[in-house]
Amino acid sequence: MAPLRTIRPAVLADAPEISALITGVSRFFTLEPDGRGAGAFLKSITTEAIAGYIGDPGYHYITAFEENTLAGVAALRGGNHLFHLFVAPAFHRQGLARDLWEEIKKSAAPGTSEITVNSSPYAVPVYERFGFAVAGPRTEAAGIAFIPMKKRI
Repeated sequence: MAPLRTIRPAVLADAPEISALITGVSRFFTLEPDGRGAGAFLKSITTEAIAGYIGDPGYHYITAFEENTLAGVAALRGGNHLFHLFVAPAFHRQGLARDLWEEIKKSAAPGTSEITVNSSPYAVPVYERFGFAVAGPRTEAAGIAFIPMKKRI
């Protein structure tokens, strides 16, 4: 029997687990595997920072749990920018990223015609499967690499 998957809005008590999940996969988008040079980004994913986002009405966070384990998280900023979409490695290739995407896009601001994301190079194929298209060149700044993408909705 498949484990029970629950997707629900994030609450402040989820902040430590969300921070740990994102920190655990940060090697996929930092230029240096140890995070050297990405201090500003790493500061933006601390428990305190995540709690601030969850409490900010400009962000909409959701979590995905498999049984009682945080398996993934997604966040929309400003109603039109996919700010976070992360899945713990143990849950990759199980459709969880798609489930999170399908759920978070429902919270797009009314009248929104396009959602943007700054994808890690690693995640570009995932976003392309969701219908996103590359919207600009790979950018390397402040110790991280990303590729801007967008999708009409």
